[in-house]
Amino acid sequence: MKANQFLIPDEGNIVIEDSGMGEMAGKGDGIKGLKIPEELPIIPIREAALYPKMILPLMVSQEPLIKLIDAALLANKMTGVVAIKNKEVEQVKPEDLFETGCAAYILKMIKMPDNSLRLLIQGTTRIRLAEFTQREPFLRAKVVPLQDQVGEHEDTQALMVGVKGIFQKVVEMAPNLPAELAIMAMNLDEPGALADLVASTLNVPLADKQAILETLNVKDRLEKANLLLSKELSVLELSSKIQSQVREGIDKSQREYFLREQLKAIQKELGERDERGVEIEELRKRLVQAMLPPEAMKEGERELDRLAKMPPSAAEYTVSRTYLDWLIELPWAVSTTDNLEIIQAQKVLDEDHYDLEKLKRRILEYLSVRKLKADMKGPILCFVGPPGTGKTSVGKSIAKALGRKFIRMSLGGVRDEAEIRGHRRTYVGALPGRIIQGIRKAGSNNPVFMLDEIDKLGMDFRGDPSAALLEVLDPEQNYAFSDHYLDVPFDLSKVMFITTANILDPIPPALRDRMEVLDLPGYTEEEKLKIARDYLLPKQIEAHGLSERNIRFEDGALGRIALEYTREAGVRNLEREIANVCRGVARRVAEGQETLTVIDAEGLSSYLGPVKFFSEVAERTSEPGVATGLAWTPTGGDILFIEATRMKGRKEFSLTGQLGDVMKESAQAALSYVRTRAKAWKIPENFFDSSDIHIHVPSGAIPKDGPSAGVTMLTALTSLLTGRPVRSDVAMTGEITLRGLVLPVGGIKEKVLAARRAGITTVILPKKNEKDLDEVSEQVKKDLKFHFVKRMDEVIELALKEKAKK
Repeated sequence: MKANQFLIPDEGNIVIEDSGMGEMAGKGDGIKGLKIPEELPIIPIREAALYPKMILPLMVSQEPLIKLIDAALLANKMTGVVAIKNKEVEQVKPEDLFETGCAAYILKMIKMPDNSLRLLIQGTTRIRLAEFTQREPFLRAKVVPLQDQVGEHEDTQALMVGVKGIFQKVVEMAPNLPAELAIMAMNLDEPGALADLVASTLNVPLADKQAILETLNVKDRLEKANLLLSKELSVLELSSKIQSQVREGIDKSQREYFLREQLKAIQKELGERDERGVEIEELRKRLVQAMLPPEAMKEGERELDRLAKMPPSAAEYTVSRTYLDWLIELPWAVSTTDNLEIIQAQKVLDEDHYDLEKLKRRILEYLSVRKLKADMKGPILCFVGPPGTGKTSVGKSIAKALGRKFIRMSLGGVRDEAEIRGHRRTYVGALPGRIIQGIRKAGSNNPVFMLDEIDKLGMDFRGDPSAALLEVLDPEQNYAFSDHYLDVPFDLSKVMFITTANILDPIPPALRDRMEVLDLPGYTEEEKLKIARDYLLPKQIEAHGLSERNIRFEDGALGRIALEYTREAGVRNLEREIANVCRGVARRVAEGQETLTVIDAEGLSSYLGPVKFFSEVAERTSEPGVATGLAWTPTGGDILFIEATRMKGRKEFSLTGQLGDVMKESAQAALSYVRTRAKAWKIPENFFDSSDIHIHVPSGAIPKDGPSAGVTMLTALTSLLTGRPVRSDVAMTGEITLRGLVLPVGGIKEKVLAARRAGITTVILPKKNEKDLDEVSEQVKKDLKFHFVKRMDEVIELALKEKAKK
């Protein structure tokens, strides 16, 4: 066994130089007539225990312990050896030592040229540390000798015989134990000494060794030694069994190798070809046909040569063969021919999706440039919009219009970087990342590759997938994309990457900067009606096995579904409700009804139940203190009611409704501005001195934040304090300042569409947001009246009704 080194900083180095725990003195070799002094210098040792009659060589190298040895030699050559409880302790203190140790006699000491000492010590008697009398420069303690408790036990001799038998087996099976140990054990007739020999020999934890040392009852000590021996024998037998199985496997492999070599020789004599040779040649032929770039070809040939020299039974054979299959089957030089007919591509896009003019224009511009410049790199587009606006499905249409293969990869919940870059081949079951897997599945090196839900990427201890995507989505880098599994560059510059997201905020700035963002805002009611009639309805009728002879929707029914049964920016729920109606009609047809079912607005409730959404603007804003705001959400725009109330109190200002910090600060700014304008708006200037004001934003379970509700909060407060109700047909948005300015906000198109859906007719917007109405359709602008304001005084004049006369 290796020598164990126990480092004790500031107290010296002790090296136990023998195997395990040294050796036992032979029968009669003990030190007779040796009296244990009342006080001994203490040598602390790590991960070891010294037993009586045990001889242990040590090496001491540092000054404190050299002084300890010198003091012992000048006195009576006696010292105490005690184990340290925790081997991690560096500065050993009395409380770090076990209470039980062993007195030792220094048999021999040799001083080395480097002033270190080599010692040979022998354990004499178990001792208990009673009291420490010295701490510096070394430990010294009063000790109490401990005597073995022999007692009258008839079965002790039988137990000794059993321990000797098991110990002999352990010595025979353990390669590191000399055979002399078994002879020594057979000659021992003291049960306590036999237990000590077993504990000192076995490679067991210090806790077990110390337990043997602390056990004074000889029978109990022997039983503990017997238990340790039994565990050790079980481990050795299992290890022997495993070794035997491994040896059999090696012998089998050698035999198979020899037989294969003989088979090769026979086949050569008969003029037959070796199957494995045929396989290697086939792989080499496929490697050439794959038209790999030089670097990949070099790696492929190197791996193929390695495979040819490897026996099929080798563990690495399957790994190498799988790698070659991936390398060969990738479309290094296979591309689909783009459809560069602009009119035809536009026709395909218009057939599949209504509106989305901005997105379609961008695709047609790409095709136009591609027609003029064949080696143009693929664009990196990011479609951002609420759910149900057609982001994913439009990717399929783009692939169809271009005549390319389409691959979709969902990034929602992906947290492992290896999902993008793959695992290195050193891992069991390693595979390329999903980018390379998608390229192989497409069978071409220029597919339309959609990375869906890029804003839902996560990260954990396995890495950050968004960082791996930086190379994938950068046209200046992805021409040499390196997958960890392939370990050779693959050109992704011809791939047209399209990503989708509901919101941009969660996407890291570096990744967002690499993409061209195209917004897909929500649809108007007219657009939804058009989409439902021309796209969703025919699709659902066919999906439910119906035909125009079985069902017909009136426009009024479709419009009512869009207004009263759904409230969304997209059309996903609209399609779901149409499907519900189709299922109801399909059941009637299946039951034998053959007449045409006409779905009108009045009959919808029999299929869809009661109305789910209705306008509550008029009811909510009929009293002073309630104003209607406009909010942007990840699912599109929505209206937001802000309620204010006043009661007697002590100038407390409460805000509820799960409001974020920014929204709370807007409310504080609104209150401050109202107090400064109290006189101008005919509000008592001391209104807040004996009052509490409470602002609440309903839908309290939904978190809300942002500065755009500032205008609405100020309007609600002013309405409350002046007693003038807010007009029920007015909604507003904008950020405010303490000077009463109205600042611009985002999401104008979504907010305007939400106002129209809710039945609002007048919208108040910041003056600087007037340009954002260019994105709103003419029909919406025709249905709504817009007021663009710079100051809050203008908002108050527009939004509040005159105070009712008593």
